[in-house]
Amino acid sequence: MIAPVWSLREFWFPAIVVFAVLGPLPGHAGPSGMADSEVVIISESGEHRFEIEVARTSDEQARGLMYRQSLPPAAGMLFEYGPPQNISMWMRNTYIPLDMIFIGADWRITRIAQRTVPLSLTTVASEGAVTAVLEVNAGTASRLGIRPGDRVVYKDGSNSSKPK
Repeated sequence: MIAPVWSLREFWFPAIVVFAVLGPLPGHAGPSGMADSEVVIISESGEHRFEIEVARTSDEQARGLMYRQSLPPAAGMLFEYGPPQNISMWMRNTYIPLDMIFIGADWRITRIAQRTVPLSLTTVASEGAVTAVLEVNAGTASRLGIRPGDRVVYKDGSNSSKPK
């Protein structure tokens, strides 16, 4: 008796159909490939929560929020860089005006570049070593009273708090 031979199409087709119908598994990356998480900024005006996508890899960081047409009001993207370093960013292919919130190794805000210009090739520098950058809709920092020195609390995928 000869055993049946499965073709690649027969093997992958059911998995693709299941994924298309059910979507990604809970706790896994969404269609952008970036993990979902939350950041809280603690300021004099209160606690401000943002649902974020996290850009950890160089490919994710290079793409960032490019080509997006909108961003929900309490949403953003966190770029994690590991050891503190000087960071420069730009708005190439980014259609949404943003506030860029630069975060130091102590997870306090060091600088805010407000209302960056969509599609601009002008670099926006951290003006000092940072470990992360949070991008949110333009005007958010001003509207919420977020300032340099405010504390950022972020729980990564292992649910361990970052330094405060």
